[in-house]
Amino acid sequence: MKVWSIWIRIAPVLLAALAACAPAATPTLPPSPPTVPPAPTQTTMVLEPTVRYTLVTGAGTGKLNFVGRGGDIDGQANPVLTAQPGDVVEITLVNGDSILHDLTIDEFNVKTPQIQNLDETAKVTFTVDREGEFFYYCTVPGHRQAGMEGVLRVGNPAAATEAPSQAVSVVHNPADLPGPIGRRAPQTVDVELTAQEVVAQLADGATYSYFTFNGTVPGPFVRVRVGDTVNLTLHNDTTSTLGHSIDLHAVNGPGGGAVYTQTLPGETHAFSFRALNPGLFVYHCATPSVAHHIASGMYGLILVEPEGGLPPVDKEFYVMQGEIYTVEPFGTQGALTFSMEKMLAEDPEYFVFNGAAMALTTDENALHVNVGDSVRIFFGVGGPNATSSFHVIGEIFDRVYPFAALTSPPLTDVQTVSVPPGGAAVVEFRVDVPGRYLLVDHALSRLERGLVGFLLAEGAEDPTIFSGTLTEGSGH
Repeated sequence: MKVWSIWIRIAPVLLAALAACAPAATPTLPPSPPTVPPAPTQTTMVLEPTVRYTLVTGAGTGKLNFVGRGGDIDGQANPVLTAQPGDVVEITLVNGDSILHDLTIDEFNVKTPQIQNLDETAKVTFTVDREGEFFYYCTVPGHRQAGMEGVLRVGNPAAATEAPSQAVSVVHNPADLPGPIGRRAPQTVDVELTAQEVVAQLADGATYSYFTFNGTVPGPFVRVRVGDTVNLTLHNDTTSTLGHSIDLHAVNGPGGGAVYTQTLPGETHAFSFRALNPGLFVYHCATPSVAHHIASGMYGLILVEPEGGLPPVDKEFYVMQGEIYTVEPFGTQGALTFSMEKMLAEDPEYFVFNGAAMALTTDENALHVNVGDSVRIFFGVGGPNATSSFHVIGEIFDRVYPFAALTSPPLTDVQTVSVPPGGAAVVEFRVDVPGRYLLVDHALSRLERGLVGFLLAEGAEDPTIFSGTLTEGSGH
């Protein structure tokens, strides 16, 4: 028993000693990661330009434009840049007028940083991968509209790119209007109009499906005198898809004539009215949706001269303002489509004089006068929604007939006249010095949407009226 008791007492001690003498267990280590070879050095491909151009903003011209520097484009304003498919094009932009500028070409996702300091430069290099004509322009608000736009022509884009620039035009030349009636007696006047639906150029590279009278926007300028009997005949072209009609604000009678002229494609309707009130009146289509037909171009002016006619002037012009509502955002290329939603929200993409964006800025459609000319503009708003604040930058209207009330005394020395949709005004002024004058709606953000026209005056300078040193960067 003693031996067993002793063993019980010493056994734990012996076991502890044995454990202390046992070799330590070897810990299990995680496997080593596989050896990864170093990544190969990546080389960034540098595009070596095959075509190089330098453009200078302004370049001492006093205008908002791009001027070529060097080579065949030296000194050219907004030169045509050329390349072939596959070329690597480098364009260097130099600030020549200390105004904020950039250069963008949408189709190739090209945009320089904006530069403002004199002689500051920016450069873009890109590959042209297809034929066509592509616009380069400045994105600073107002600069493109004032003239900072040119063309990059790649290859020989005959059919593909000529279509937009040579699309049918609906622009009514502002000088296209009948002459004064004067002092003749009342008589019967026959007027024939044709409703025509036309796909035509709305802006550079963009077309729109217009509704028109006689193929232009606005329609023909109708000129009669008070007391005349007017026989009006409306044809609807056989190619039309919709019915059309006409409501003349010069008519005393239901619908202004629309009740007699709801005309289906291929049909003709007529009615007569006597011109009882002198004035300048809007006419327009009155077929539902009336606003849609107006927004698409179906409006014009009819002048009912007072007895004895209007005082003579050297030049008369016909200008109307309207809005166009497209599904596609402003500046989209291709065929644009009408948006009922935007029209109902009164949110147009384009504002236009005489039917198209920038329509009256070409040499063909600008208003041409000489220094010393007395000028009369018959101005109306087709709408359908926006009121115009009509203004000629650099001129003061000597006489204004607000609301075209020709038998009321005119206002004198007026800077800007408000004209509501479906309304008109007559403005008169004398041109004193040569230059380019801008026709605008003085809600000037609309200029960014294509609403501007040019009045070009030629003749001798008169430093007693206007003189100074030309500065650069004017948007005028």
